[in-house]
Amino acid sequence: MVELNYKPDGNTLKKFLKSDNFFRGLRGPVGSGKSVACCIEVFRRALQQEPNAQGIRKSRWAVIRNTNPQLKTTTIKTWLDWFPENEYGHFAWSVPYTHRIHIGKVELEVIFLALDRPEDVKKLLSLELTGVWVNEARELPKSIIDACTMRVGRFPSMRDGGATWYGVIADSNAPEEDHWWPIMAGDVPVPDHLSREETLMLVKPDNWSFHTQPSAMKETKDKEGQLMGYQFSDICENQQNLTPKYYENIIKGKTKGWIDVYVMNRLGSLEEGKLVYPNWAEEVHLSSEPLAIGTMPVFIGIDFGLTPAAVFGQKYPNGKWAILQELVCFDMGISRFSELLKHEIAKNYKGLDIEIYGDPAGDQRAQTDETTPFQILRQNGLKSRPAPSNDVALRIESVETTLGRLIEGKSGFLLDYRCINLKKGFNGGYHYRRLQTAGDRYDERPNKNRYSHVHDALQYLLMGAGEGKQLTSGKHSRSTVVKTRGWNIFDKKKKSVWQNRING
Repeated sequence: MVELNYKPDGNTLKKFLKSDNFFRGLRGPVGSGKSVACCIEVFRRALQQEPNAQGIRKSRWAVIRNTNPQLKTTTIKTWLDWFPENEYGHFAWSVPYTHRIHIGKVELEVIFLALDRPEDVKKLLSLELTGVWVNEARELPKSIIDACTMRVGRFPSMRDGGATWYGVIADSNAPEEDHWWPIMAGDVPVPDHLSREETLMLVKPDNWSFHTQPSAMKETKDKEGQLMGYQFSDICENQQNLTPKYYENIIKGKTKGWIDVYVMNRLGSLEEGKLVYPNWAEEVHLSSEPLAIGTMPVFIGIDFGLTPAAVFGQKYPNGKWAILQELVCFDMGISRFSELLKHEIAKNYKGLDIEIYGDPAGDQRAQTDETTPFQILRQNGLKSRPAPSNDVALRIESVETTLGRLIEGKSGFLLDYRCINLKKGFNGGYHYRRLQTAGDRYDERPNKNRYSHVHDALQYLLMGAGEGKQLTSGKHSRSTVVKTRGWNIFDKKKKSVWQNRING
C-alpha cells in the first residue's frame, strides 16, 4: 500500500477530508492548502477503493477548471508537485490531459478538463467517473456542478464491484454574494428575483457540506471602529507550509476588496476599474442588521429597460438617509416589473406615502407602441415622475455628497446589508472602465453592467427626493463633509478620517 506524507494543518482541512458527503466544498484564503487537500483526497479515495475480483483498486476522476491556461499553470502544476511523473506514471500532455497511475494494485486515471471549449463540456457529459474535483468553483456556474453529479458513481461498473465512495469535491476562494456557493451554504439569503424553480435548485441537499476556513489575517481598528491595518492571524490554516510573512507581503499594493476576498475569505467581487464613489466605506455606510422602516415617506428610484431596478429609501428629519431595499430583475419588461413593484410596496410599505422617481428617458414613447414606461406605472396605480436631471455627473454627485454627509458624528447615509447589488456596486462593481491605453486612463462615464442599473435607480431616488436640487440649480452649500481614506494598511499610526471641504 502507498503511503502519503501529508498531514492537514487546520481543523477545517481535517473536517473536509474526514467527511464522506456526496458533495464537499472547501472555501478559504489563498495559500490555505485547499488545492493540495483536494489532490490528496483524490488519491486517498483511490487507495480506499475496494479491490475487484482480480485484486485491482480501480478509479477514474475528472479535474475541472474554467480555462485551459489556469488548468495547465495552476491545477496540473499542483497535482504534479505531489504526484510527479517519474514516480507515479506517464502524464499525457495532449487534450484531454490525462495522468494514468499504476502503483501496486492501484489503478487511477485522472482526466484534466478546461471548460472554456464546447467540446470539453461534451467530453465531461460523456465520462464514466468515480469522482470529480472542481478547482476554483467560484468561476463556474452551478449547472456545471449539476452535470458533474450525474457522471460520478459510474466507474468502476457494478460488474467490477462498483465505487466504494463517489461524489464531487470543490475548492474556491471567496465567491460573490449571489454565487450559488454562499446561497447553498446558507451564508446569504436567496435573491428575490429568482423563480420558485430556481430557488429550489439552490436548497442544500442533506448529503452536501460546505467548509469555510478562517481568515488568514485579522483587522486592526481604532476606538471608532475605523480600519487601521492588518495583522497575521494565528488561527489561519496551512501555516506550516507557508514562508514567514507570506500574507504580510502579498497584501502590499492590493486593494481592500482584493484583501477581503483572497486573504480575509469574505464574499465579494473584484472589478478592474476606478471606483465611482471614493467616499464609500463599507465599515461606515453599511448596516450590520436590517434597517427599520420608519413612518416617513418612502422614496423609490427606478431605472427602466430590460434589466429594471428599483431602490427604496427614507429620509429622516435630521437629513440622514436609510436605503432600505433594492429590487433587481433581468429580462423583464416594465409591465411585469410594475406589478412586482406594486406587490413590494403593498407588502413592506402599506399606509406610507410613496414618491417614485424614474429615468427621465422613461417619458419617451417606445417604437413598438405609443406607451411610455411612466404611463405603464401610472396605469398600475403607481404615481411617478421623472427625476430632475439625467446628467450623469450631477447624478453621481448627488450620491457622493450624501455619502460624505456627517450628522451628529455619524454617517448621513446607511445602506441595508441585504442590498447586495448596491453593495457590490459600491465596492467596485459600479466603476469607470480602464481604457486600453498607456497610463491610468478611464472612461468618462461608468461602465454599463449588471450593477449600473440599480445604481442609476439610487441616483434617481436621491435627486428626486431633493438631493439634486442644489446641484441642478447651480447652487452649492458652503460646506460638505467628505469621507476620505485616512488610513494606510502599513502604517499603524492613527489618522483622522473626516475632513471638511469648503466649496467656494
